[in-house]
Amino acid sequence: FLTSKEQFHAYLRARGQPGDQPGTEGEEEKEDEEEKEEEVDGCPNEPPAKRVRSEDLGQDRESQEDAGVEEKEPVEQKRARGQNKSRPCMKPNHYEQSRLCPSVTQGCAEKCYFGPRCRFLHDVGEYMASKPADLGHSCVLFETFGKCIYGVTCRFAQAHLGDGYRNVVNVDLAKQWEGKSPVRNNLSKDLQHQLRKRKFSFKKADEYLRGLAKPHGGGGKGGEATGSSTEEPEVSNCTTPQEGLVDGLKCPVPPEQGEDPKPDALQSPGPVGGQEASSTKTVGPVTDEDTIKLRSCEKRKLDIQGKLYLAPLTTCGNLPFRRICKRFGADVTCGEMAVCTNLLQGQSSEWALLKRHHTEDVFGVQLEGAFPDTMTKCAELLNQTIEVDFVDINVGCPIDLVYKKGGGCALMTRSNKFEQIVRGMNSVLDVPLTVKIRTGVQEKINVAHKIIPKIREWGASMVTLHGRSREQRYTRGADWDYIAECAKIASPMPLFGNGDILSYEDANRAMQTGVSGIMIARQVPVGALIKPWLFTEIKEQRHWDISSGERFEILRDFTNYGLEHWGSDTQGVEKTRKFLLEWLSFLCRYIPVGLLEHLPQKINERPPYYLGRDYLETLMASQNVDDWIKISELLLGPVPTNFTFLPKHKANSYR
Repeated sequence: FLTSKEQFHAYLRARGQPGDQPGTEGEEEKEDEEEKEEEVDGCPNEPPAKRVRSEDLGQDRESQEDAGVEEKEPVEQKRARGQNKSRPCMKPNHYEQSRLCPSVTQGCAEKCYFGPRCRFLHDVGEYMASKPADLGHSCVLFETFGKCIYGVTCRFAQAHLGDGYRNVVNVDLAKQWEGKSPVRNNLSKDLQHQLRKRKFSFKKADEYLRGLAKPHGGGGKGGEATGSSTEEPEVSNCTTPQEGLVDGLKCPVPPEQGEDPKPDALQSPGPVGGQEASSTKTVGPVTDEDTIKLRSCEKRKLDIQGKLYLAPLTTCGNLPFRRICKRFGADVTCGEMAVCTNLLQGQSSEWALLKRHHTEDVFGVQLEGAFPDTMTKCAELLNQTIEVDFVDINVGCPIDLVYKKGGGCALMTRSNKFEQIVRGMNSVLDVPLTVKIRTGVQEKINVAHKIIPKIREWGASMVTLHGRSREQRYTRGADWDYIAECAKIASPMPLFGNGDILSYEDANRAMQTGVSGIMIARQVPVGALIKPWLFTEIKEQRHWDISSGERFEILRDFTNYGLEHWGSDTQGVEKTRKFLLEWLSFLCRYIPVGLLEHLPQKINERPPYYLGRDYLETLMASQNVDDWIKISELLLGPVPTNFTFLPKHKANSYR
């Protein structure tokens, strides 16, 4: 199955026809011209790692002259890594020149808010004359819910349009979904208005933050726990020894940090707090909930021992992808990392990361922040407004944008702020609080074993440890020996291990280290994005030689879920395409089990060029962006004019 780069791309250009033999002189000259053009543009035509690997194996390597040219170019020796920060971005208004006013789609054109100033079309006939051709004969929204809310703007509208462009409704199917919503945790307009006008009440968070200011005269260190020993007997008596240890024996918050808060109406007026208390208006009688704080022993327990946990994946860990993983056996899912300051500002794009599908039975959200005030307020906001089973703090993000602001991995070096964040969020949440960390910041200096006992003391219910440092990012192997040491130190608090899980054999070795469970993530490369069926392999303890047709059906399901989630109009179709292409940048790294010389596939191995068992399998193995676009066109129709795409990570493609 091994081949050369030229034969590989010639095979794809010929669409796998055996009569078209690759490697002719004309094709080679054309490819040489393309390579020269790419070199002029400063874009290497393939990753250095792949080039070196193919040369080592001696499979149809290029001529010595070409190799000499490559040696003279030091730019190509630099490894492609990091984000493509200046990548092109097509905005939604580029997809359609003439868009129909939403008021017309919703059947209330006479109530258009903008009136004569509206810049969208109100004439359906005029819109239909310029609308792009439909992409298919069946609409997934119409077939699933009995009604497509996008009406004439749907790119599959022929499935549900009647005479006079009337939107047809399947009454029986629509009644089944009446009053039900498949997706929860939506941002309401009223809540968004409160957040933007800063009218949302953060009563518990404000109480805790006022307590942080008090230790200044008592010699406290940056809001560190002072006097927490006086509270320990009270809490330890309310639980059995096992429960008390799991939730942390020393997790209660000291009185000055907001423990057992009293209602503002009953507080004794102080020189500072009196004015704040008097400004708070109380409504109705005082109940036990107002005067008695929920203790850690009374909180809902997070029972996910031994379960498969899909990690929060930025960009690719969206709701449609989580539905795919859930179908293949993921037990626990988590939303993408959300920035707490954006949530507090009511940004719709950030709140979209918190959405939960009704099939996600154990679901959590992950927050990123650097300061106790914003993180505590955000935790209280989510505690009151959305349905989650746990909240996770991201202390493992290695990217500079987050790290330089004091968030992500930087919190591991800011222990005082880290403690204030964990204690504060734990004091306002009714659900368990978890923390995701790395081994440390520097490559050879591990500090997780020192931090984990403190996290247990501060009140966290679980810790997830990624077996790499920030400097390692997602390169090299995860240190599972160190994860095993930390699992013993964390006991009896559950500790999940994360890193380098790509087969059921990897998962079995990970579980033998003594961790409570494993988190399956994605990075360079990591299991779930390369093999979403990995959850099935682990549960059934087998290697699945999945065919290209089965993999293509997974992509088809993803596009259907994407159209449900992002919409079936032009904007929704192109957003689905964008996330499909991002996922394909990882999927192309999968090597079919039937082609491997030895099992299982190693997580950091990049294969040489190879031909699959059929054309589709070969197409899915291509790392060329143009080939990914071909796959998307098989599912979502032709791309718009001047369409461009570049993956988010530089190492994911060579064009």
